[in-house]
Amino acid sequence: MSEQPGDGGPIQGGPIQGGLSQGATGHGGQGGPRQAGTDLTDGEWHRLHPATPLLRGGIVLIAVLGFVIANFRERLVDWVFGAPDLPGDPLQTAYERGQIGWLGLIVVGALVIGIAGFYLSWRTHSFRVGDDVVEVRSGILFRTHRRARLDRIQGIGIDRPVFARLFGAAKLDISVAGQDAKVQLAYLGSAGADRLRRDVLVLASGLQAREQVEAEERTADALGQAGGQVPGVQVPGEQVPGGVPAQAGAVPPQQRERLVNQRMRELLAPELDPTLAAPESVVRIPPGRLIASLVLSGFTIGLLVVAAVLVTTSMLGDRLFVVFLLLPGAAAAFGYYGRRFTKSLRYSIAGTPDGVRVGFGLLSTSNDTLPPGRIHAIEVSQPLLWRPVGWWMIRINRAGAAGEGSAQSSTTMLPVGTIDDVRKVLGLLLPGLAGEHTRGLVLAGLVAREGGGFDDAPRRAWPIRPLSWRRTGTALTDDAILIRTGFIWRRLMVVPLARVQSLRLSQGPLQRMLDLVGLTAHTVSGPVRATVDAVDRERGTAAFELWTVRVDAAGAADRTQRWAAPPTTPTTPEGDPR
Repeated sequence: MSEQPGDGGPIQGGPIQGGLSQGATGHGGQGGPRQAGTDLTDGEWHRLHPATPLLRGGIVLIAVLGFVIANFRERLVDWVFGAPDLPGDPLQTAYERGQIGWLGLIVVGALVIGIAGFYLSWRTHSFRVGDDVVEVRSGILFRTHRRARLDRIQGIGIDRPVFARLFGAAKLDISVAGQDAKVQLAYLGSAGADRLRRDVLVLASGLQAREQVEAEERTADALGQAGGQVPGVQVPGEQVPGGVPAQAGAVPPQQRERLVNQRMRELLAPELDPTLAAPESVVRIPPGRLIASLVLSGFTIGLLVVAAVLVTTSMLGDRLFVVFLLLPGAAAAFGYYGRRFTKSLRYSIAGTPDGVRVGFGLLSTSNDTLPPGRIHAIEVSQPLLWRPVGWWMIRINRAGAAGEGSAQSSTTMLPVGTIDDVRKVLGLLLPGLAGEHTRGLVLAGLVAREGGGFDDAPRRAWPIRPLSWRRTGTALTDDAILIRTGFIWRRLMVVPLARVQSLRLSQGPLQRMLDLVGLTAHTVSGPVRATVDAVDRERGTAAFELWTVRVDAAGAADRTQRWAAPPTTPTTPEGDPR
């Protein structure tokens, strides 16, 4: 296969074409036949949206050039044409001297160089999707080549900045386990990004491998019954009923719509595609609740403290100096509230066959799909100011999210919700928490002061946890470790057993005096820290040994790397079935 990008032009959105691709083979990864392949996952190199150079840097370049020309045009003309004292408009002076042609030539040359650079950048930025990897190549002078293994994908997000939405473009981020391992495709056509995410998730899940095995079994049965003739299989070039040749990817003219109508539908469309996710989000956040949660936040308390200090200082000292500090601070605070509010609007979360899909945003939108088994830890927390109204927040740890610019949106699964909302979201994130017994355990972990199925800290732990020793405890379910802690800021940490990377049993000098130990379940880095430091020594040691056995068993039984792949038959080293 040629290593150059295909000449089929930029990616454009369009109807999803199904069916069996006859004789199609994937060239990325290990290759092999494909089921229901599309033009974006055919193993060939594809280019990005034609507006990518403008969206990635062209607007900034135009703004900078406009600023320079508006503020320094007299100096530029003086430097180019050598006019020390220019009365009036410098362009008029250049025209009177007959130098306007040279000036126009310089402007045209600069535009040509800029356009050529953007064009070369777009031509050399391409991607392809194979059976096992997603590859991206970019760069003109310094070339980069990034690869993401499909079985290591931790999530696929689509961001639609407000300006890119006007062009019908979107940015697709493929998060992979590892430091700085994200593969980014900026930008694709909006419909093409949704289609590509669907196809990549199908490949990553192993669904096509399972369908291929089932199709081979059905074909073998059909051959045995029909004497070698397989009914219903279309041969390439054969006429379908009605005498029309079979064509893959043909779009009937009646399905083509006007560009303006298409853009309006994309701007007004729900963040979760109803054809791929549930028709409605399982949780809805009213705007009033969202505003109140921002007002009753720790940031507001800190802001009020700073404001009080500044006002007190102004009464005792230089008021003008305090005003210069207060005005920028107030502007930054209102900007923070505005960003948090707009980013959390249109929040939606729903389950899909390929995991949990979460959407945020009003003007600039984003939605992320987390495949099964990619959530490493869950934290349900309640600030003190939210306790009277009964609101909670849910955050997670996920591989590949550390260091991301949108870390807040990529790790926040529920910005603010009631206890019923928490139950629904936890049931999506970890289905094992949806059982009757575990629902009672989760409720006890959220609101109970002690007991409720948790192994609580002993009374002698109060020097370490003077306010929360009654609420400190651990519990174990069939598939997760639960840790309850906090008095002022209530927290419930849930760690799936299959996602635990290591366990630690520790004992400091004060813990040794009180006959206590600390337990920690290590996961990938993130906002959730699953640790408890006030556990009875004997019970903590027994819990550590039990957790170790259960974590090993859960890791050995985990099949979420290819969550839809057919089960494999274990073999001995000699190759004989066990």
